[in-house]
Amino acid sequence: MRLTRYFLPVLKETPAEAQIVSHRLMLRAGMIKQSSAGIYSWLPLGFKVLRRIEQIVHEEQIRAGHIPMLMPTLQPADLWRESGRYDDYGQEMLRISDRHGRDMLYGPTNEELITDIFRSHVGSYKDLPLTLYHIQWKFRDEIRPRFGVMRGREFLMKDGYNFDIDQDAALHAYNRHLVSYLRSYERMGLQAIPMRADGGPIGGDYTHEFLVLAETGESEVFYDSEITDLKFGDRAVDYDSVAECQAVLEEFTSRYARTDETHDLSVFEAQVPEARRRSARGIEVGQIFYFGTKYSEAMGASVVTPDGGRVPVHMGSHGIGVSRLLGAIIEASHDEKGIIWPEGVTPFHCGIVNLKQGDGAADAACDSLYAALTANGLEPLYDDRSERAGAKFATMDLIGLPWRITVGPRGLEKGVVELTSRRTGESEEMTPEAAVARLVQIYAAHR
Repeated sequence: MRLTRYFLPVLKETPAEAQIVSHRLMLRAGMIKQSSAGIYSWLPLGFKVLRRIEQIVHEEQIRAGHIPMLMPTLQPADLWRESGRYDDYGQEMLRISDRHGRDMLYGPTNEELITDIFRSHVGSYKDLPLTLYHIQWKFRDEIRPRFGVMRGREFLMKDGYNFDIDQDAALHAYNRHLVSYLRSYERMGLQAIPMRADGGPIGGDYTHEFLVLAETGESEVFYDSEITDLKFGDRAVDYDSVAECQAVLEEFTSRYARTDETHDLSVFEAQVPEARRRSARGIEVGQIFYFGTKYSEAMGASVVTPDGGRVPVHMGSHGIGVSRLLGAIIEASHDEKGIIWPEGVTPFHCGIVNLKQGDGAADAACDSLYAALTANGLEPLYDDRSERAGAKFATMDLIGLPWRITVGPRGLEKGVVELTSRRTGESEEMTPEAAVARLVQIYAAHR
């Protein structure tokens, strides 16, 4: 993409309403624009990152054997009355009536709707296990929406639902989701720590939240510092193997890590040596639940067993905050100049800066780099504006592309361009061909 043909409304000044880093930088980088309190339009740059994150989530869910679908944003209130949650959920639920006077709601989650789908089409143990998921816009009417996309009213979420014959099978589904979430977050350049949490309005006593440590986190967390040394890496896990998935769960949850809702000081002090005890703030970016037969019993979702009997299915739900992740990534990866995108989620793979727009050799070299990168499956952003070099560098630093290729007449006289890492600030002169080859190699490791 050429910057002269792109819509990138960057701001020089920080809007007064932005209280935290991610909100400030998303507004300044032209990623979002507020429509109303807690509701945002996603401008092209923000939308590209949103889609990158969504694609990673899809890939890892499908890798784990989960099946994508899509449910509507509006749900009939009768389903929620059936489960008993319609009156219990609280004022965060947006309740509406259609023109025929039917009670509807803008879904904050989809346990009831997916249970209704299941009971309408599945009746035998032979169809289990089954996990369905979708990525869909949700609405929760927060009383005080703030912090940009971190605590908005409308948000994009992946929510998945498993159906299993018994508790053991459902807990394997729970472990399978934990593994897939660890993979997803690491591909996004994040370390998200699974912490024992509270079930809240979803229900269930067995649940873990995934939190990214950040000063602006809404939750206070307590943990063993050893857990921050754990990495999932590129290990291969057989999602059908109960033992392998259980081993990953034990590895990442055996050390103490809890939110303030479930923190037990006596257990913390008994289990964790004083030198490893930590407390911090954390941003929730996902949560997994096992809640047994809570919804299946209330709504009649059962299957025939091998002996001809009938039992309610065991269920769990599993969510990832797709739009919230943008804010979390920025909170975890920025400096005083702007955003620093991890390679896995960057909107463009690199920036090309032409130091002398209109110079024949510089223009030709930039066009050649652009064509070579594109031919190798990479997407560059070429700053072809007639701006001074400082303004171009400032824009690239603000929007946070991981790599920048700088092209100027002096370098071209020596046959070189400059490849710069946004994260480290280190630059290296090399031929244009070598710069392309280096970027191809770097991004091959993130696919």
